[in-house]
Amino acid sequence: MGRSRTYEWEDPAIPAAAVGQKTGLEFLRDIAAGRLPAPPVGTTLAFSLDEAEPGRVVFSLIPGEEHYNPIGSVHGGIYATLLDSAAGCAVHSTLPQGMGYTSLDLTVKFLRPITVDTGKIRAVGTVVSSGRRTALAEARLLDGADRLLAHATSSCMLIPVPTS
Repeated sequence: MGRSRTYEWEDPAIPAAAVGQKTGLEFLRDIAAGRLPAPPVGTTLAFSLDEAEPGRVVFSLIPGEEHYNPIGSVHGGIYATLLDSAAGCAVHSTLPQGMGYTSLDLTVKFLRPITVDTGKIRAVGTVVSSGRRTALAEARLLDGADRLLAHATSSCMLIPVPTS
């Protein structure tokens, strides 16, 4: 018997239009609080932004079969998406109004398999250093017992975004 999952998302132009109108931290906190819609990728993969502080963010996901690869564990692309989101948004949380970022690279190390039995996982992103044009961040993927499942580093390019 087949399985199915249905979900809906809001217009991604809504949060995109707000990026330049707020500081990065205000923007992320508005998403976490539901004042701005979450990006469609979060809805598609069923992960959420739980915390946003200056230089630190936390995303979470409860792994499901829909995240599996052909060998019966969570696909590495899910790990990478969570880690990239956490690292990039940690950088975003430090940016002033009118600035945004884009990931330049992402280096991921996979340490433990994730299955539905793992339970809720968290991607914790922190800023390591930041300059005028680039920032370096790291992210850790943790299970409920704070065991390290994977980790990543990411370089981000800082870019001006429209403010009107």
